[in-house]
Amino acid sequence: MAKYDLDTLRHSTAHLMAQAIMELYPDDKVQLGIGPTIENGFYYDIEMNTKLADEHLKQIEEKMKEIIKRNLPVVRHEVSREEAMKLFAERGQTLKVELIRDIPDGEVISYYTQGDAFFDLCTGPHVEKTSELTFWFKLLHTAGAYWRGDQTRPMLQRIYAACFSSKEELKEYLTQIEEAKKRDHRKLGKELELFIFDPVAPASPFFMPKGALVYNGLVDFMRRIYKKFDYQEVITPQILDVDLWHTSGHYEKYHENMYFTQIDEREFALKPMNCPCHMLMFAHFRYSYRDLPLRFADFGRLHRYEKSGVVSGLTRVRTFCQDDAHIFIQFEGIQQEIKTLMEMFFIGYEHFGFKKVKIGFSTRPEKRVGSDETWDRAEAALKAALDASGKDYFINEGDGAFYGPKIDIQVADALGRYFQLGTIQLDFQLPERFDLKFTNQNGEMERPVVIHRALLGSLERFIGVYLEHVAGAFPFWLSPEQAVIIPIKNELHLEAAKKLEKDLKAKGYRARVDDRNESMGLKTRQAQTGKIPYMLVLGDKEIEEKTVSVRKYGEMKSDTMALADLFSHFATLELEKTPASLRD
Repeated sequence: MAKYDLDTLRHSTAHLMAQAIMELYPDDKVQLGIGPTIENGFYYDIEMNTKLADEHLKQIEEKMKEIIKRNLPVVRHEVSREEAMKLFAERGQTLKVELIRDIPDGEVISYYTQGDAFFDLCTGPHVEKTSELTFWFKLLHTAGAYWRGDQTRPMLQRIYAACFSSKEELKEYLTQIEEAKKRDHRKLGKELELFIFDPVAPASPFFMPKGALVYNGLVDFMRRIYKKFDYQEVITPQILDVDLWHTSGHYEKYHENMYFTQIDEREFALKPMNCPCHMLMFAHFRYSYRDLPLRFADFGRLHRYEKSGVVSGLTRVRTFCQDDAHIFIQFEGIQQEIKTLMEMFFIGYEHFGFKKVKIGFSTRPEKRVGSDETWDRAEAALKAALDASGKDYFINEGDGAFYGPKIDIQVADALGRYFQLGTIQLDFQLPERFDLKFTNQNGEMERPVVIHRALLGSLERFIGVYLEHVAGAFPFWLSPEQAVIIPIKNELHLEAAKKLEKDLKAKGYRARVDDRNESMGLKTRQAQTGKIPYMLVLGDKEIEEKTVSVRKYGEMKSDTMALADLFSHFATLELEKTPASLRD
């Protein structure tokens, strides 16, 4: 059995890095912030004059290895609050003094020393001497981080490090990082001409024609699912009077993330979500139990203000569209509807090749609307529905929406990284706030329950996640370009290529002729880097035999196919736009 667990080793290595930095930059007024462990290593937030770069990280690593060899004793010390504050104040560690000041009364205050010169505030545990840190670490990169997550506080340098108990594990992780860099959706989005960003609209993507094809392909995919699961699509306004957001509760709970404007001396807001609009639509008509479940789907554009420090590519933007829907249902129908939703969700995720799925049950948050009794009822109903679904899940305490508990669904991509996509939220609050009613089986007026749900989630975020999952190589049905046709050299070849292009387009396929005056080698390489599913080559032999040379993306060899067989093959591939279980 190992003497120390991995968390202890990682935490001790964070202290080792902090000591190395202070020794390397004695005149830099280094301020230590916090240095917690994370999933694959640790980070440390540090304030210093030198702007750290890759070459600095290499120097810090060497100094860390030197300190390991010194075999310095690592000793825990427990002190009073006053002693701790004096000790760290004398060293000019004002960030640590602030942390000490905020430690709750009665909690033990401790710090650790490494040798005679270095000490750091910490609860531990740690290794007993630096020579025991003989496992594998690598300093990765730096990032900016506001002190204590507050954008009004100083910006510190956050140094990330990977740390594992074996050389093999570290090597595997670093290989995964390099693969992730190649798959970065921001890099691929530019290379494949899918989308751009511009300062004129911060954190708001512009989708190029190829990107728009993917975007609309996802919308069409959801519409095919909606047809099978009995959803009705609606269209709602972008800008609405703030009275609506007061009624829904969003103004009080969410206004910091909303955009406002004045129109005709009235205050309006760009909608950050669709749900209040759907509540209004339900309220405008009389429904009975025979009309339920009533499922409104909406691809309306949403706007939410996100701080500049948290926006990132397509995965965190300020304007986006969700495959959003709201289901109006009787309380007694919750379990069956959740069961149907889980079936629908798993059909969708499996179709996109997400094989590993995690389900979280998120309970009431601190900031919420509604009584505890209503929350008790909502959480009990959602938990019963999850239990009945037969799916494994974990409890995510306090992470529910402000109006109700929810199910959050995470999927693992090709690199094993988990991303949240889908959500199912049970809402007893908005039906109450909008006074929604329907006529039940006894002819009495009854309040519906609303289920908020999204399968892909934000389409922008899904495209970012999926782009990295497939490394930019979309399946045939979703690929912006499905085939590139390359005539070998002469006019006869070009004429045949243009006819093939015309025939393919007539059947609805996205094909083009590459008739540039460039070499076959260059055209072939560019077809591969463009991740186009099929490269079709026409020369004398193919024209004479009414065939085409076919090379599939990612393969080295080409096959010869009769034109009729090519059309048949493409037709089979195109069927994959709809999951097999949902095809007529």
